[in-house]
Amino acid sequence: MSTVPVAEARQLVKRFGATVALDHADLTVLPGHTHALVGRNGAGKSTLVSILTGLSEPDSGTVQLDGRPAPGLSDRDAWRAKVACVYQRSTIIPELSVAENVMLNRQETRGGLIRWRSVRRQATELLERWSVDVDVRRMAGELGVEQRQFVEIARSLSFGARFVILDEPTAQLDGAAITRLFRHITELQRQGVTFLYISHHLDEVYEICDTVTVYRDARHVMTAPVAQLPKADLVAAMTGENAVTAETRATSVKKGLRPVLEVRELSLDSLYHTVSFDIAPGEIVGLAGAGGSGKTELAETLTGLRKASSGSILIGGDSPRPGDVPAALAAGIGFVPEDRHHQGFVPEMSIADNITMTVMDRLGPGVFVRAGERDRLAGAMITRLEVKTPGPELPVSALSGGNQQKVVMARALAADPRLLVLITPTAGVDVRSKEFLLGKVAEAAAQGTAVLIASDELDDLRLCDRLLVMVHGRLTTELPAGWQDRDVVAAMEGVDLDA
Repeated sequence: MSTVPVAEARQLVKRFGATVALDHADLTVLPGHTHALVGRNGAGKSTLVSILTGLSEPDSGTVQLDGRPAPGLSDRDAWRAKVACVYQRSTIIPELSVAENVMLNRQETRGGLIRWRSVRRQATELLERWSVDVDVRRMAGELGVEQRQFVEIARSLSFGARFVILDEPTAQLDGAAITRLFRHITELQRQGVTFLYISHHLDEVYEICDTVTVYRDARHVMTAPVAQLPKADLVAAMTGENAVTAETRATSVKKGLRPVLEVRELSLDSLYHTVSFDIAPGEIVGLAGAGGSGKTELAETLTGLRKASSGSILIGGDSPRPGDVPAALAAGIGFVPEDRHHQGFVPEMSIADNITMTVMDRLGPGVFVRAGERDRLAGAMITRLEVKTPGPELPVSALSGGNQQKVVMARALAADPRLLVLITPTAGVDVRSKEFLLGKVAEAAAQGTAVLIASDELDDLRLCDRLLVMVHGRLTTELPAGWQDRDVVAAMEGVDLDA
């Protein structure tokens, strides 16, 4: 295999006004590798990807692909033949079939008419070539996240690119899907494909990547073989500080009081069955489970996004109307959904409007909102969550991923909820933002708020007072604080380590 780098960036500088997005940054990606790029939000990763894919040009510095200078920005065909990016937010068009997405703008025609049989045949051959098992006649909107990613990878390879950038590819995948993705990456590596893997999940870096590059504050900090780099040193490089093991959280559970949440014999079709548990004031309960366990659907039922087929939910002794989000909000539930892009905020609305949208009744009479009251509450929450913004009027879409998630958390906390329901609350955020958000959860619990965290991210669950594990729709295990990772993983997989 050639030793010429598939991508080489040297001394890249990129400014946006007074903001320095890249400060003499370097990157070298060798052929056949899966090369990780990690760093906190704002470290410069997105700007680098934009330059490596020909969407923007550096102010200074050079980019070479396969040992040759990168094409001009206007030569899109030349860029597509060299590099592709599969973004966290899919570029697949849901209203078109898989075949139409794969062969978009490349359909064979005769007499000005598209030869659909030929299009489907070519798309099928292409997907088979890259080991993607998807019916090309299906509407793309029917595909799951994992299938969309595989289709996007195959489509990019069909243009000739053998260098693929994966941007947070596991952010919306469960454990089984992540395993399949890694298997697919390994197989494509054997076929000569090179990957740049961008992720906040350091365990994934150690599982799938050969080399890791760290960016911090717009600069290249280090590049090292993954096998030779202790995790503590990687975290220290990302944060600029020595990694410190967090102490166990002092519990805030207020015993002897009626539970804030009482779930009894709750079931929903084939998703989960006869689930019962309580959460006391100030208690943080984790809900863990692999894909198909039912944990996400159960959490969404508590918030009114789904309606249980049987059983009961009591919040502070009252039973909100099942399957009714406004009723759940009125009962005192604050909610951070699984996917902030589709469920967490309205992108073009201001930060202030996003933070206060669930407490509009407190901001004025009837349908009228007192702008001063809104801005006062939003300002207080921006300060509390340390959202980095020039002002509350900025659209949420202009924020980094970590700050967007802070806005979602701010809205959940704005109403001083009795119960916080959080689904993978730190998905797609950097290490520091993750610690900050979980710290705010602990603060809320210390003030008496009951908390449910549904996640398969073990870092999300470490501050919990106890952990409930679901397997195939049923609660199977309860673990007290102080559990070991192997115990949780075994419980999630339905494995008895003592057997």
